[in-house]
Amino acid sequence: MTRILAGWVGLVFLLLCSPAHSSDEFILLQSTTSTQNSGLYEFLLPHFEDDHGVRVKVVAVGTGQALYNGSRCNGDIVIVHSPVDEREFVEAGYGIDPHSLMYNRFVIVGPRSDPAGIGKVETLREAFAKLSQGLAPFVSRGDDSGTHKKELSLWDKYEISPTGDWYYEVGSGMGATLNITVGLEGYTMTDLGTWLSFANKSNHVILYENGSEMFNQYGIIMVNPDHCPDVNSNPAREFLNWMVSPMGQQLIAQYKIDGEQLFYPNASPKRYK
Repeated sequence: MTRILAGWVGLVFLLLCSPAHSSDEFILLQSTTSTQNSGLYEFLLPHFEDDHGVRVKVVAVGTGQALYNGSRCNGDIVIVHSPVDEREFVEAGYGIDPHSLMYNRFVIVGPRSDPAGIGKVETLREAFAKLSQGLAPFVSRGDDSGTHKKELSLWDKYEISPTGDWYYEVGSGMGATLNITVGLEGYTMTDLGTWLSFANKSNHVILYENGSEMFNQYGIIMVNPDHCPDVNSNPAREFLNWMVSPMGQQLIAQYKIDGEQLFYPNASPKRYK
């Protein structure tokens, strides 16, 4: 009787300690921080993992670092948001099968009192001109992320040099940059998803979000197995196919915070000549 009881206890112990999936297979996703900060992966990845028995481990860094990590074979797939750099990644032979995945928009946030008057302008050019007057700090991520690259491209486009004691480069992710911005009563540019999920808004609000220049496209690319022979390409392919499938795209559209949709699916393959 004791042996039978012991056997049942052992069986129950094994069942309780067993993982949800018998497979220990996983892929490494090198990702921009905005998708992680927004909470999208917490919502999305369990659906894929339950369906496919493959875990997804996320390394959330700036887009530049994510692509560099992928080029160094430290990942199986990337999700980033800098189309120019994505193209270079593929054309250099580091990535294959690039797809548009989803989009949202960039926004400029600042204190509700709005000392620079950003909320009153009609164009983004006017907004950046007012920011450069230095009436309040502007906090830049300064980390080679997709958001940082976008910000720099806009200063360059408008022929404004962002220099002076009003311009802070912090070399941090979006969440830390937003916290610094709030602490300094300053302005920054952020993706909408991170802003909506950011808990420490204090008296800060969105002051500018209009126009095509604030469009924020995300892409998904497999790391090239010809460049990285040890890449886990089969489950990475499963993940890419799932993300751009009707199911993955529907789930992306379903993710909301306080009733507001954070990302808009627009999956399609990219063709580079």
